[in-house]
Amino acid sequence: MLRALAFCSAFLLAITLTITTPSMAQVEDRIASIRVQGNERIEDLTVESYLTLRPGDPFDTTEIDQSLRNLFATGLFDDVAIQRVGNDLVVEVVENPIINRIAFEGNRRLDDEVLEAEVQLRPRVVFTRARVQAAVSRILELYRRNGRYAASVEPNIIELEQNRVDLVFEIEEGPLTRIAGITFIGNETFSDSTLRSVIESRERAWYRWFGASDTYDPDRLAFDQELLRRFYLARGFVEFQVISALAELTPEGDRFFITFTLEEGPQYRLGNVDLVSSIRDLEVEQFRDLVTVREGEIYDAERVEEIIQALTEQAGQLGFAFADVEPVIDIDRENLTVDLTFRIDEGPRVFVERIEIIGNVRTLDEVIRREFRLAEGDPYNLALLRRSEQRIRALGFFESVNVRTARGTAPDRVVIVAEVAEQSTGELSFGAGFSTADGPLGDIRLSERNLLGRGQSVTANFTISGRRQDIVLSFTEPWLFGRELAAGLDIFRTKTDFQSESNFDEISLGGTLRANYPLTERLRHGLRYTLRDDEIDDVSNNASVFIQREEGSRVTSLVGQTFTYDARDTRFLPSEGFLVRLDQDVAGLGGDNRFLRHEFRGDYYYSFLPDIVLNLAASGGYIFGFGGEDVTLANRFFIGGSSLRGFRVAGIGPRDTDTDDALGGNAYYVGTAELRFPLGLPDELRVFGRAFVDAGTLTEIDVDGPTLDDSGNLRVGAGVGLSWLSPLGPLSIDFAQALEKDNRDETESFRISFGTRF
Repeated sequence: MLRALAFCSAFLLAITLTITTPSMAQVEDRIASIRVQGNERIEDLTVESYLTLRPGDPFDTTEIDQSLRNLFATGLFDDVAIQRVGNDLVVEVVENPIINRIAFEGNRRLDDEVLEAEVQLRPRVVFTRARVQAAVSRILELYRRNGRYAASVEPNIIELEQNRVDLVFEIEEGPLTRIAGITFIGNETFSDSTLRSVIESRERAWYRWFGASDTYDPDRLAFDQELLRRFYLARGFVEFQVISALAELTPEGDRFFITFTLEEGPQYRLGNVDLVSSIRDLEVEQFRDLVTVREGEIYDAERVEEIIQALTEQAGQLGFAFADVEPVIDIDRENLTVDLTFRIDEGPRVFVERIEIIGNVRTLDEVIRREFRLAEGDPYNLALLRRSEQRIRALGFFESVNVRTARGTAPDRVVIVAEVAEQSTGELSFGAGFSTADGPLGDIRLSERNLLGRGQSVTANFTISGRRQDIVLSFTEPWLFGRELAAGLDIFRTKTDFQSESNFDEISLGGTLRANYPLTERLRHGLRYTLRDDEIDDVSNNASVFIQREEGSRVTSLVGQTFTYDARDTRFLPSEGFLVRLDQDVAGLGGDNRFLRHEFRGDYYYSFLPDIVLNLAASGGYIFGFGGEDVTLANRFFIGGSSLRGFRVAGIGPRDTDTDDALGGNAYYVGTAELRFPLGLPDELRVFGRAFVDAGTLTEIDVDGPTLDDSGNLRVGAGVGLSWLSPLGPLSIDFAQALEKDNRDETESFRISFGTRF
């Protein structure tokens, strides 16, 4: 019995040991606790949150490796070690320091604020070597964008207490990396000097101190290749290619040598030129006049593009909104000709789903939207889209304008996106200048062209010179009542010294209400009402009796209109197109004066060659009194100076033979022929020459007497001029000779005008 009981006890003990031994071993292989060591700022729980292991989990080497990666990825730690100590998991960390201060040394060309924005590091941010190296790379890239490829940056780390560091970037800016030479390989038709004038990059020269075109810019180099392609395609080199554009930096890092390798190919002329249409009811005959290229001419890709745009616009105006004009080119390499067919096809019927405007912070959407020649729901028209972009640019409110299209919600829908970048539209400027007519000149101007983002303009201008003092306050609302009706108000006071010409001063004080609106895309009509008081003052005792009679003030109440047709390619230094302007004024709705005045001016520009432009201009005016009133001195025309070169201001026209005072006239006409041409200097100097001939006269006056001289003879002046669009303002110098003149005319041979605003 006892033996049996002992045997059973031994058997049960063996079974218990068999069951419990593996379980105890399993408990010993699991994590009992997690201990974090070495952390000073970061809480234990924060460290543990990045671990994939928890107490009770087995010691899994895969999970330990993943936990290490997680902790390093935070950027909080310089070093991390995870190890097993008994049944505990010990995480040993070395925290990255905190940036206490960031400083820059050696930077003279770039301000600290610019560099701080570039490095993207701030005080109280965790310091890591990767972030510092990234900051160094960004600083170097910034200097390269500013033309300093030899710049170097050395980060200096100053350790502080409490695991903090000061970060100092020691910068060696180095010299500007100039372009020492530009060469071309493969050009046989055009010389290196000709091609250098085509591109924007320039070789280093002493006179380029005010520009950046002689510093290397990879973006400019890419644009240079496009300019070369356009240049050759506009001259018949259909197969032209830029094989490579290589910029080599010298070992010193201060100069670049640029080499363009070209393949010109042969020059092609136009063969057969045709115009066809696949659109029903579209008669190509009404488009023939727009195809201005002819067989035998050198192929010109720029003219082809202009014809495509003209055909597209004409088709849209005739109701074919979906017309798509494509040039079909067939190259005959044997005869070196290009057959050109303008094909007008029915494009996909696409409508404008919506217009999105992005990038405008201050300018209201409606100010931009009203410049579009397309509206939501309209048929999509590329020509009208381009015109819309031109109108937005012309506002002058934006540094850049990019109008593009995106897919709509359906295949026949398109979204127009106008992306703009605003620029400053406020201006406080001070001007200075000199002219032979007005002497020294000072100017203060306060203006805002986009008041409160509504597109309104307000200006206060104060000008004082040797002979003239002006105060003008102006306000303009470009879209009155939600329509393209520009309305404004001008308040002015002007004092002009005519002592040297006619022994009197003239003071005008008044205001003008004005409005103008478009009749067509290029024709505008303007209306105005002016109320002013004109005072003839400080009349010398030696002045003409005709002037002494008019001493005192008279009020003029005047209504006027202006028609302007502007078809110039650009408003500033135009090279093609024409401008016609007609002004008409009637005075007599109250006030002391009653007269009717007409003035006309027309300008035509024709470019013989690039930068050689002929300007033919004609102007004339006629004023006469009614209701028994004569035209007073303040309302007559005075001709000379810049309006008839070779003669002084008020140098021609009716004159008192006793005092030699100019009296002005009621009628004038002036004709001008001027040729603008380059002087062989680099384009970026913006210096050009002029040769001109002016002819005209000033005659008729409402007074009579034995001392009045009014021949009405034709006067002619001719000469040459020099214009420089300098960084400090425009400078014009004219040398003129009066070829036809009367004995009493006052002439001038030299005329200079210089002004700047800063």
